[in-house]
Amino acid sequence: MIHHLSIAVHDPARVAAALAELIGGASVAFPPNPGSYWALQRDPHGTGIEIYPAGTTLRPDGDRGVAFASEPQRGSGFVGHHFAISVPTSKEEVVTIAAREGWEYHECMRGGFHVIEVWVENEILIEFLPPEFAAEYLAVTQPERVVEHMASVRRPQAPGSQTD
Repeated sequence: MIHHLSIAVHDPARVAAALAELIGGASVAFPPNPGSYWALQRDPHGTGIEIYPAGTTLRPDGDRGVAFASEPQRGSGFVGHHFAISVPTSKEEVVTIAAREGWEYHECMRGGFHVIEVWVENEILIEFLPPEFAAEYLAVTQPERVVEHMASVRRPQAPGSQTD
């Protein structure tokens, strides 16, 4: 089980407040890295998302633990990682919050389960699973089914494309 993860954004306070609302929790300051916040789901698992200022990097610092550093951001801001999170909020609430923040969002089918893609600050992908979508996800990811299921999933063909 993953208990928490981190993302770096342009407006940490605003993103943390919106994510806390999306996951049905609270946003608090994250003192180890000034200017950072922690969106807590307040569930029995300690689920949370640490939100750092854009350009933050994590580095080893021996027995003291992680060190936070800041580097100028390069490129588009798009990243090669994402995550999916089950939330107590409804599909309608997820869409309403994403739209209010000006973030792109899409309801998508992922080969047996739905997600709502929310592009935080229109750069970072988080897949939200309201209760009905979380149930679909759990149904296809059960240990006895997941390997076979993933082998059967095919990427949808784009309109107008040809297959070999």
